[in-house]
Amino acid sequence: MRTPAQTRRGAWFALSVLFVINMLNFYDRQIGGAVNEPVAKEWGLSFVQMGNLAMAFTLIYAAVGVPLGRLADRTSRTRILSVGVAIWSVLTAASGLTWNYSSMFVTRLGVGIGEASCAPAANSLVGDLFPPRQRARALSIFMLGLPIGIFLSNAISGWLTQHHGWRYAFYVACVPGLLCAAAALLVKEPVRGGMEQSQTASGSLKARPQRPGSPYLIVLGTPTIVWIIVSGALHNFNMYATNMFLPGLIKLRHGMSDRDAGLIAGIVLGAVGIVGMLGGGWLADVIQRTRANGRLLVASTAMFLSAPLIYLGLDQAPGSIVAFMIFTGLGVMFLYVYYAGVYAAIQDVIEPSLRGTAMALYFFAMYFVGGAFGPTVTGKIGDFFAKRAMLAAGVAASTSPVPDQFRQIGLHQAFYIVPAICAALGLVLFAASRTVAADMRRLNDWYEESDRLPTVEPIAVPAGEAVAGA
Repeated sequence: MRTPAQTRRGAWFALSVLFVINMLNFYDRQIGGAVNEPVAKEWGLSFVQMGNLAMAFTLIYAAVGVPLGRLADRTSRTRILSVGVAIWSVLTAASGLTWNYSSMFVTRLGVGIGEASCAPAANSLVGDLFPPRQRARALSIFMLGLPIGIFLSNAISGWLTQHHGWRYAFYVACVPGLLCAAAALLVKEPVRGGMEQSQTASGSLKARPQRPGSPYLIVLGTPTIVWIIVSGALHNFNMYATNMFLPGLIKLRHGMSDRDAGLIAGIVLGAVGIVGMLGGGWLADVIQRTRANGRLLVASTAMFLSAPLIYLGLDQAPGSIVAFMIFTGLGVMFLYVYYAGVYAAIQDVIEPSLRGTAMALYFFAMYFVGGAFGPTVTGKIGDFFAKRAMLAAGVAASTSPVPDQFRQIGLHQAFYIVPAICAALGLVLFAASRTVAADMRRLNDWYEESDRLPTVEPIAVPAGEAVAGA
């Protein structure tokens, strides 16, 4: 029998491994954006073609994620993670061996298959490692892998590209990934639902039950989850568009080298996320103690704050790199608050045995709609404005490759879609905050009707909270 201290140490060890895996997940994923401009120039590719590389990754990621989510609810999550990390690490290195656009397309599809294993299995594990009152903070630590991975990927890939060529940016990711694949097997698989058990008449503890019916209909029949799924599509549209093209915009518009553009992009897209993630997780847990919709209200407010800040960052003149970094960095910092609030809210309204499924459905929409089309739509808009600028300057629209001065004009204009979507995202999350209290009560009512009253960590709905979560 493990002591409470041993259980806590095991949980923090597991969270540490999951954090590093998630960091490598986003490190490997961001390499394509970090080397976007050098690859496009070498192979003569348009913004749309580069966006389609990201779309291919995200479409396969979304499609494979759903069955992997169901698998995470039924089998060993640590083994799923181990195999997935090994696959994506090897194929990331293989991306550096590609010789044309088609071969790069195939390897990025393979990376997407491997990375699809991470989110459902890892989020489900965190839910069984930490009690509800600590989940937002635990998930924010796990999700710190996102900004740190993006920062390191941009900074290291930019340096490697300038000194050794873009292919080396892919090679260096392999060995750390294989080490993480081995470390995942050292994590002890926690009892599913162990942090949310119920007590029988005899006093024995049993895992909380799953509501009857189709697991997919149960998840999609939860109004808060539907709003969160819509929010995921909007949020990932922004995140994938910015991650794919912002390093190139910094290089083109502000006259930076590959190394400096990578470092600045790493700070603006990644380092600021550490503050947003940890601060957002802490604030979400604090507000949640007094309001059932506290986590979602924090996330919604953060989105409304990010919109004007990102707009001001984009509105800076070429060369105004410090002002650009301040405004855009603050805006992106607020975008990261999204994860700490929303990921914990999903676990508030879905029982442990369905969390892998819920995350898989959420990620399907998040990546299939948002992640897949964010880079492609932004690329199309960028190509449109670039060609329009060429025509206005008397340059034939068929000129190839498109000169850099027109590429930066097109890409800069395309980026104004990001703050507009931030504002829409704030509205969607506010709508979710109006339904979450009722969905939490509905889940607790099911536990009570099943005569398995919670005794460890019930999902807390503050007294006096309106059913609608007002």
